[in-house]
Amino acid sequence: MTLTRQGLLAGLFATGALIALPVQAEVKLAAPASVGMSAEGLKGIDQAMHGLVDQGRLAGVTTLVARHGKVVHFDAYGVQDVNSKAPMQRATIFRIASMTKPVTGVAMMILFEEGKWKLDDPVAKFIPEFADLKVKGPDGTLVAQDHPMTMRELMSHTAGFDVSSGYAPEVTDRNQPLQAMIDKLAKLPLATQPGTDWRYGPSVNIQGYLVEKLSGQPLDVFFQTRIFDPLKMPDTGFAVSADKLPRVSAIHSYDEQKKLIAPPNPIDASVKPVLLSGSGGLLSTTQDYWRFSQMLLNGGELDGARILKPETVKLMRQNVLKEGVLVDLYGPSMDGVGFGMDFAVILDPAKAKTPQGKDSYYWGGAFGTWFWIDPTNDVVFVGMIQNLNGSIPGRDTPDVRSTSYPLVYKALTDPKK
Repeated sequence: MTLTRQGLLAGLFATGALIALPVQAEVKLAAPASVGMSAEGLKGIDQAMHGLVDQGRLAGVTTLVARHGKVVHFDAYGVQDVNSKAPMQRATIFRIASMTKPVTGVAMMILFEEGKWKLDDPVAKFIPEFADLKVKGPDGTLVAQDHPMTMRELMSHTAGFDVSSGYAPEVTDRNQPLQAMIDKLAKLPLATQPGTDWRYGPSVNIQGYLVEKLSGQPLDVFFQTRIFDPLKMPDTGFAVSADKLPRVSAIHSYDEQKKLIAPPNPIDASVKPVLLSGSGGLLSTTQDYWRFSQMLLNGGELDGARILKPETVKLMRQNVLKEGVLVDLYGPSMDGVGFGMDFAVILDPAKAKTPQGKDSYYWGGAFGTWFWIDPTNDVVFVGMIQNLNGSIPGRDTPDVRSTSYPLVYKALTDPKK
């Protein structure tokens, strides 16, 4: 089943329900062979992803591959909503959840370059409410920090804060400002001594708060003026304008028979939340996020817009975890993987059991969006789906990430070209 723009138009004309359809994002595709990739090999990505849609396991999916800064594959297939049957488009807008984190990391590094903070600065230098945080010991007693948590630790999920599920939901209430989150965290103990454990918690929302405090601007304004506008990312933000709502994908899940469903979403994507979550609040498109990723692969610049210096980007993708501290997202430790400034980093592809090049850096979002940047092979990949628990293994959503890795590198037929 392939839903085309022409087919949808024909159906709407037939029912008399013609509505204005958004214009698809424009991107010029380069010949795969010009950058050492195989057109036939790239079809393997389509075959795999289209198969998941045709089998009813995904509603729709987009995938984009670029090499040497040239997009050689950009596909959209299926529907963005199983109820309305609106076709998946290149310009479909997705809730990218934790793929917001690298954007916040870039914002922080812009301020780093401006001398607003240093890696070994105590976090309490900028957030005095955290100066006297205690640490909850194994027996429940509270002890002092053995050293003040540093900005380096905050940027790498090792500042001592607990995993997100370790806090009551109201710690990050979308209807309260970031200051309210800081005030609540300031009354709670740390889960571990700073630097000793990797825990995926509120660290990047705290970074968002710091961007506001150090820049004197709301987080959305800083993102827009310093990142999105220069990089020409018109469809990325904490909310969308009303005219873009038809392009926003539904969030899908599965019923008891494993059939795809799209329950109504109680959160209106056109309403900006009070809490601007640097951890997971952005909406974006596949092409917008490719432009962001390509800027990083280029060493901080895209189409004449310089966001960061090359040495700063390199710093972001260097492992900063102490010896023995392991990235642990869903249970088993991730062998061969380290963590830099808001990115996971492939330190040893063999141990990580991945064909991605050494020093590749990546992350994903809770609704199934995923990307990676491979400086060894000069490759960017961006994929988007929209499922509840879409990134958690064993929660019905097919593992599109692991599926995509070998297909992309199988298509890389001439790595030296």
